[in-house]
Amino acid sequence: MPRRPLLFTVFAIAYFLSYFFRSTNAVIAEDLTRDLGLSASQLGLMTSLFFLTFAAAQLPLGRALDRFGPRFVTPALMLAAVVGSALFAAAEAFALLALGRALIGLGMAGVLMGALKAFSAWFSPARFATVSGVFLAIGSSGALGAATPLAWLNAAVGWRAVFWGGAVVTLFSALLIALFSRNAPPHAAAPPSQGPAAGGFRDIFRDPVFWRLAALSFAMIGSMFAYQGLWAGPFLAALGLPSTQVGNLLLLLSGGVVLGYFTVGWLADRFGLVRVAAASALLFTLTQFGMAAYQPTWPLWPLGGLFLVFGVTGASSVLHYAHARQSFPAHLTGRAVTAVNVFAIGGGALLQWGLGGIVGGFASGRGDAPLEAFVAALFVTGALCLGATLFYTALAWRQSPAMTPR
Repeated sequence: MPRRPLLFTVFAIAYFLSYFFRSTNAVIAEDLTRDLGLSASQLGLMTSLFFLTFAAAQLPLGRALDRFGPRFVTPALMLAAVVGSALFAAAEAFALLALGRALIGLGMAGVLMGALKAFSAWFSPARFATVSGVFLAIGSSGALGAATPLAWLNAAVGWRAVFWGGAVVTLFSALLIALFSRNAPPHAAAPPSQGPAAGGFRDIFRDPVFWRLAALSFAMIGSMFAYQGLWAGPFLAALGLPSTQVGNLLLLLSGGVVLGYFTVGWLADRFGLVRVAAASALLFTLTQFGMAAYQPTWPLWPLGGLFLVFGVTGASSVLHYAHARQSFPAHLTGRAVTAVNVFAIGGGALLQWGLGGIVGGFASGRGDAPLEAFVAALFVTGALCLGATLFYTALAWRQSPAMTPR
């Protein structure tokens, strides 16, 4: 296989696993609660640790990738995910389960940024956006694997066997990157110096555009990760749906994400980046209020439509990174995108944890949470997304270069 397709393939396998791991708890939440006696608060905290360690690694990760390259940094970090998956599979109590989840997040922290670093060296600027979009779409299909297929596997062999298998597959994926990827093509010119890191971040954090993007990414990506990665499954269970229908609706949500990644770039080129980002954020917000209003006696198809739209519009958050790249000079774009990513992943961690507190506040003595708990959670994240959308749009609407089709 030629070098570029091979490079793309080995990183895509790893990103598929990253998305799979971040989304698993939505399907196995009831099993974890039953087998280990977890409360809703513990479940939310444990799940959020993936994103907390993932986010904490981002800024030092950028410097490590610049210094050592993705061929070494990404598989070295993935070894932490191998250990974490094994600990998760063996856990008999909350502490070891939480440690395993945290290590999985740390191990997967370098996959996406490592891939983008490698692609920037191996693919021309004209092809970079297309390659990255296809990569995100393929990788995000890992969430499809963490829906109905995971529900089948969980029913057949149990969640512990799934995570033992995950440890083996992750080790194999790390070896593929180490063996078959390269940091740059032979005889490639060295990239120009980007200047002092601290000064660059200060310039970014002083810019009001960054904070609009950071707020929207925190709210949108945080809400997407919170529901797709954990709370959508318990919400559907609270509606009284059987596990197969829960898995199918999660599959529909994940399919919407994949569809969104494939289409959002074309829409932004056609109608303007900020128009599409702002309109998608508003639709994303409205779907949460729609899910909160849904009643168990209603037909299932409106809920399926809401889950599909939630996934498609949630994928538009990739435009936040494109907006960051447009808004800062070339020597700051890498750090600007990484800084936005910290808020995005941090939103996933804090909202998963915070929603656990909301849901836990409604839980009965047996640990079951009523539908009202998830209605409250959806109103909280919907209000957060609405505020962030208005905050972003108020400034971005005046930026005519980003509003017009490119």
